[in-house]
Amino acid sequence: MATLRDIQHKIGAVKKTRQITRAMNMVAAAKLRGVQMRMESFDPYASKFAEVLGNLASRIEPDIHPLLVRKDAVSRVELLHFTGDRGLCGSFNANLINAAVKWIKEQRGNGMTCSLTAVGKKGRDYFKRRDYNLTEGHVNIYGNIDMSFVDQMTRGFIDRYLADEVDEVYMMYSRFLGMAKQVPTLIKLIPIEPPKSDDDEARSAAAEYLCEPTPEELLIELLPKHISVQIYNAFLQNETSEHAARMAAMDNASKNCSELVENLTLVFNKARQAAITAELMDIVGGAEALK
Repeated sequence: MATLRDIQHKIGAVKKTRQITRAMNMVAAAKLRGVQMRMESFDPYASKFAEVLGNLASRIEPDIHPLLVRKDAVSRVELLHFTGDRGLCGSFNANLINAAVKWIKEQRGNGMTCSLTAVGKKGRDYFKRRDYNLTEGHVNIYGNIDMSFVDQMTRGFIDRYLADEVDEVYMMYSRFLGMAKQVPTLIKLIPIEPPKSDDDEARSAAAEYLCEPTPEELLIELLPKHISVQIYNAFLQNETSEHAARMAAMDNASKNCSELVENLTLVFNKARQAAITAELMDIVGGAEALK
């Protein structure tokens, strides 16, 4: 049975752990506020950009640009995969990694050759230690991302696609739906597919844009920018989701520490009472023996 001193030391250790988790919760909350504002400001722009581009693409011939043309034979696919650089955020990284592993197994089952571009140390390390074709890894870049870096990534994917090194490019990231819900999301980056309409009435109901220059010239200019916008939006969404998940995990850890302190305090009080009772019994027994 643990002594009173051991229980006191354990209570002190749990209280110090609670101080750490509370501090990490506050840090995550501060970081979350900043990146969430950027994400909420950029997400409508990314959605509208995709809507306008899809509308333009649906009104012209798809062979105007190779990024709109689906290849006849698809055998090589690449996944741009996002995770966090650090842990202590619950199941955030595990959910993204498990979703990617499941998707890769499905692609391999269909006879595809899969390669990965990993963003985040957790995902990079996981796939690097296992039998996965890791093309490139980016770590410790969250918070320092600008459009020039994203444009460079986009050019790399486009060049590999045009050189027939890959047939399709997908992206998987965690979409922020709320403080308690972050969902791994898979989208296709290349080739770009316009939204599908069920019938001609839905197509005619879409907004008609007056373009200057021509829709064809405008589409050719916007296609690479569209990919960059989607990747940058994924960076913001994933970073926001990571901070939210870490904030929730540290809040739960703080609550668990408080419960553990209460339970250990009860154990300490019971052990102290038992020790006092034993001492009283020894005194009484000694007094009776002297009689």
